[in-house]
Amino acid sequence: MAAATPPRSEQPARVRRFSRAERWVHRTTAALMLLCVATAAALYVPQIAELVGRRYLVVTLHQWSGLLLPAPFLLGLASPAFRADLRRLNRFGPHDRTWLRAARRRDRRPESRPAGKFNAGQKVYSAWIAGAALVMLGTGLVMWFTDLTPLVWRTSATFVHDWLSLAVGIVLFGHIGMALADPEARRGMRTGSVERPWARTEHPLWDPDDD
Repeated sequence: MAAATPPRSEQPARVRRFSRAERWVHRTTAALMLLCVATAAALYVPQIAELVGRRYLVVTLHQWSGLLLPAPFLLGLASPAFRADLRRLNRFGPHDRTWLRAARRRDRRPESRPAGKFNAGQKVYSAWIAGAALVMLGTGLVMWFTDLTPLVWRTSATFVHDWLSLAVGIVLFGHIGMALADPEARRGMRTGSVERPWARTEHPLWDPDDD
């Protein structure tokens, strides 16, 4: 028989949101992604390129940070908590459609934005950035190993890589901006736990005691 849920007065003030492995995956992926964006800016923006110089070093850092980008995710699959959250991110329910409709209407009332452990915006972002990273990796490899593909492939890969990198930069900085606006969400990613009232307000369909 399942244990009865303790009354609110007896529940701990903070609840576990992310495991150590999940936080490691997030931090390492973020560092590699920011290095990719920073080196891309140093390669494509003339003013930054002149300031930084050392183009060969910048190219090398850009190539290897991009190549290593999937590594934290692949290593994170060894963590049961990470795999469980991946399943949550990959499931879209009626409440997620309700959340997106409220977001389009700019309705910020908590009751109009039902969410489980991850809200619909986080699910859309994670799916988009994962797909973009795979496309960037594939096109980057075509550009790197120039002798293995015909010219038309390299030209197309360069076009896709350049414009998608701009989109990734915009979306990534939007993600950072939203994180800066929510100190408790940042604290959850930094320490692994969040305030229980915040969890009830922002993610009312998530029961932390079931994790």
